Amino acid sequence: MDPRLLTPAALVLLLGGCSGADSDLPPKYREVAVPEALLQTPEAGLRGRALFLEHCALCHGETADGRGVRKNLSSRPADLTDPLWRERTSPRRIYFVIREGVHGTAMAGWKILDESETWDLVAYVMSVADRSP
Repeated sequence: MDPRLLTPAALVLLLGGCSGADSDLPPKYREVAVPEALLQTPEAGLRGRALFLEHCALCHGETADGRGVRKNLSSRPADLTDPLWRERTSPRRIYFVIREGVHGTAMAGWKILDESETWDLVAYVMSVADRSP
């Protein structure tokens, strides 16, 4: 086989393997195990709602529509009830954003929350988006 063909073939294989929804996340977050069963439990959603009201509602609003009472932010908080937003995200990405924040926006990282609390918050955020009309 012609060695010049290996590079393009390797690139196709490499890029094809990186086309997943979370492929642009940092490596340690791409490998985070998503607790799918936990995310479906009402208890996780209730715990997540309490955390949301305590830590997130000031900016995202009590109904998670991005209309919190905190004004003068560098960018408008995400409307977590938007079905289009929900289609473009994943539990792993939500986990990443909660932990690390979003560079260049007012969304700060919340590393004060432990892993369990973060997944509860993910469960709540996903449930809010899933309930949208």
